Amino acid sequence: MRYEFKLPDLAEGMVEGEIVNWLVSPGDAVAEEQPVVEVMTDKATVVIPSPKQGNLIEVLYEAGDIAEVGTTLFVLDIAGDGTESAAPPAKEEVAEVVAAEPEEVPMPLEVPEPRSPTKPAAAPVPVSTVERVPRGGGKVLATPATRKLARELGIVIGNVHGTGPGGRVTKADVRAFATSGTTAAQVPVPVEAAAPASVQPAAPAAKTEPVRAPKAAVPPAARPSRPASGESEERIRVRGLRRAIHDAMARSISTAAHFTYVEEIDCTQLVEARNRLKPVASAQGIKLNYLPFIAKATLLALRHFPKMNASMDDEAGEIVLKRYYHLGIAAATDAGLTVPVLRDADQTTLLELADGISELAIKAREGRLSPTEAKGSTFTITSLGKLGGVLATPIINHPEVAIMGVHKMEDRAVVRDGQIVIRPMLNLSLSFDHRVIDGHEGAEFAQKVKYYLEDPQLMLLEMI
Repeated sequence: MRYEFKLPDLAEGMVEGEIVNWLVSPGDAVAEEQPVVEVMTDKATVVIPSPKQGNLIEVLYEAGDIAEVGTTLFVLDIAGDGTESAAPPAKEEVAEVVAAEPEEVPMPLEVPEPRSPTKPAAAPVPVSTVERVPRGGGKVLATPATRKLARELGIVIGNVHGTGPGGRVTKADVRAFATSGTTAAQVPVPVEAAAPASVQPAAPAAKTEPVRAPKAAVPPAARPSRPASGESEERIRVRGLRRAIHDAMARSISTAAHFTYVEEIDCTQLVEARNRLKPVASAQGIKLNYLPFIAKATLLALRHFPKMNASMDDEAGEIVLKRYYHLGIAAATDAGLTVPVLRDADQTTLLELADGISELAIKAREGRLSPTEAKGSTFTITSLGKLGGVLATPIINHPEVAIMGVHKMEDRAVVRDGQIVIRPMLNLSLSFDHRVIDGHEGAEFAQKVKYYLEDPQLMLLEMI
C-alpha cells in the first residue's frame, strides 16, 4: 500500500524546513524507526525516522529544497490496512538532533568544553595528489551551503575529513582543505628549520677576524590571495537557524516596546560563596561557575514579580502570566545563537541548576537538543561572558516580556564608606516590554536580583 509521510511541525511556530540530506534512496528497504532524512528547522537539524517498514518508492524534495509543514516528503510501499497517507508524527517521535552549519562562535559564560574526547588528527593529504576516499558506501554529511562552497573551490567533498558531529563536513573543513589540503583538525604544525651546517673557518690572515655564522634564510611571508576581478562580494542565503534568528529578532524589535535598565552588582560575597562551594560541587563532578547563582537569584526574583514571567498574546490582547518557570539560557553555537530551556528550573537546587545548564550548553553546541529543550522558555538569560563588555541592549526573546544580559566580572575602583576600594563588579542589562512592564517595575525587579547576588546567603531563606 502507498504510505505518504508528511513533514510534521517539529518546532514551535515552524512553517517550513530545509531538506539537508537523504539518508536512503528510492528503491531501498526501510525499517521502522530507521533514519530517512535530515531536515533543518528554525531550531536545529533534525533526523526524521520512518514510522513504518516498507520500500522507499519516491522522494518529493531534493537536498537544499524548502518543504512546507504538512507537505509529503517521501512515499513508502508498505503492507497495511489501506491507509494512503499518514498524519504527522508527534514531536516526541523525533529521534535525534544534529549540529547545523557553523556561522559564528562567541561563547557563553564559563561553559565547559564538550565531554567527548577529541579524535586524533589524520595525516595531511596534498590537494594535487588526493583521490576520492570512499566512505563505506554512505553519503557525506554536509549542508547544501557547504557543498556549494566545495563546488566553487573545485573540491570533491568526499575527500574532506569532517570535524563536525557525526563526521559532518563544515565550511571551515572545506576552506582549510582548499588552503593546505587538510581539514581544520588536520593542519600540521610546522617543524622548525634545522640548524645551519657548521661553517669552515677561513684561512689564517695577518689579523684574525672572528668567524660569523651565516644568517638563516627567512622565507618571504605568504601574501593573502586577492579575489579575482568581479568576485569581491559573496551572497549567503539566509536559511535554517540563521533565518530563525533573523525572523525572531525582527519580530521582537518590531512588536515589543523595548526599554533597557542597567545595574551593577558588587560580587564580593558572591565570589566568596562560590569559592566555598566550588570544592563541594567538584566532588560531585559538577563545575560551579557564577551563572547558576545568577539563575537562582533571577528565579527567586521572578516569584516576587509575576509579570516578568509572562508573555504577550497580541492577537487576543492578553498578558499571559506563567505559573511555571522554564528558564532559557542563551547559548552561542556554531550555527548561531539558540536558547536551550531548563524546564521547571525553580524546583532545582543550585548544583542541579549548574549541572542542568552545563548539560544543555553541551547539547546545544553538539546539536543534540530535543524539541522540548529548544523551546518554551518563560524568561531568558543571555551571558556574554568574558566578551561581555560594560552594557548592552538585549532583544527580548519573543513572546516573552523580559530578558537579562550578564556581562563580564572585573575588578573596579568603587567608593565604600568614603574610601576608594577595589571590588569585583558585574553589570546586568535588562530589557523589558514597556507595553507590559512599567519602568519602576523593571527597576524593582533588577534591584531584587541585585539583593540576592550581593548577599547570596539571603537565597537560603527562599530555597524551598
